Amino acid sequence: MSGLAGFGLPTLIVFALLGALSVTAVATGIWKMAQFHRLGVGRACEAETILDDWLSGEAPRAVERAASRSSSGARILQAVFRALGARPDDPRYAEELGRQTALSELAALASRMRLLEVVVQAAPMLGLLGTVIGMIDAFAALSVAQGAVDPSDLAGGIWTALTTTAAGLAIALLAYFIANLLESRIEAERTRMESLLSAAIHGRVDGGPAAWP
Repeated sequence: MSGLAGFGLPTLIVFALLGALSVTAVATGIWKMAQFHRLGVGRACEAETILDDWLSGEAPRAVERAASRSSSGARILQAVFRALGARPDDPRYAEELGRQTALSELAALASRMRLLEVVVQAAPMLGLLGTVIGMIDAFAALSVAQGAVDPSDLAGGIWTALTTTAAGLAIALLAYFIANLLESRIEAERTRMESLLSAAIHGRVDGGPAAWP
């Protein structure tokens, strides 16, 4: 038996679903990486430069650079700067607006991550379903065998069981590694956002108080 031609319809459906899951995992990973690049994930130097200008008393230059909105950090700092400009005596207002902006940024970064979780959970289950189908085929061959059982009669069912199980586990592992890579970047960005927001409002430990305009 070679190729998919020797498989029954249920097995072909399982393979089609596994193929769809693998495409989903890879496509989601590529889409998320493109999204991260577009949103400026990981561009810490730019936000730190803006923050340094702000804390050193160069508020106009910091506000101008933050207006580029080319990274999540810049967008959060812009929200803080605008709030402090509108209410210079109310840092809580600035902190709240900055936090709202950060939550919006994180929500965008977390979009479609559930697809990878679905692949991680569904692929092994589909592999197990293929295993069951393969064992059913093998026992069906045994039930109709007359006298000694020809090993070739069992080969199809065993092949189905092993192949679908391996494919399901491989796809789940691929999706798991992609999801963990993306989640680690999201978590790093979350930490960076919290640090920027706190420093813009309260100043750095070694950088003195924030210079409000």
